[in-house]
Amino acid sequence: MRKPIIAGNWKMNKTVAESRELVTALLPKVKNAKCDVVVCVPFTDIAAVAELTKGSCVAVGAQNVAWADSGAFTAEISAAMLKEAGATYVIIGHSERRQYFGETDKTVNMRLVQALANGLKPILCVGEMLAEREGGKTEEVCRTQVVGAFEGISAADAAKTVIAYEPVWAIGTGKTATDAQANETIGYIRSVVKELYGAAVADGMRIQYGGSMNAKNVDGLMAQPEIDGGLIGGASLKADDFAYIVNAAE
Repeated sequence: MRKPIIAGNWKMNKTVAESRELVTALLPKVKNAKCDVVVCVPFTDIAAVAELTKGSCVAVGAQNVAWADSGAFTAEISAAMLKEAGATYVIIGHSERRQYFGETDKTVNMRLVQALANGLKPILCVGEMLAEREGGKTEEVCRTQVVGAFEGISAADAAKTVIAYEPVWAIGTGKTATDAQANETIGYIRSVVKELYGAAVADGMRIQYGGSMNAKNVDGLMAQPEIDGGLIGGASLKADDFAYIVNAAE
């Protein structure tokens, strides 16, 4: 059985003071969680949140990682910096990074390699745009992104990765894939992993749904056999909503 994982992606929200307030409200609400819980916070919040969550069931993640150990890469943050600040997880290849900041399958692969080499647990994002969904290209897009991300990565390292399937058309739009659509696409992604690494890795890999999972739809989505959790956007900024999702994901 794959243990569910619920990760909050705070995106560019919450100052240090606001992050402390949110996490202080969240911790007692999720103390009996049966799933893995992660909050992926802005770089400036990592140390404060890591201190608050020490000894709890909540892990801390970053929202990106540099592809190099150090060097002339203005505004990038290295894996060593993230780890020292207290992060144990990192989101890689989020659609907003691809859409607005020029991430490609190649740079996603480079960042994934770096995260794994430094002992960070990656949450790798893949998913299609609305036009690609409507054009019948969902599987083609997901296959290309998965194969590109894992290029040159061993089965042992791939097995440490969580994949988040995020239909881009369902992020922040209020739209969501139906339970059946999400389950079918995640099942397809798992089949691609199986082709790359075999059944044992594919069957053990946790694949989340990342398209506007919230308190209203979590029960239906989590009832699907292929869905192992969620990468939560807006709902992760509200302690009650995020706690409801966490506690529904048993």
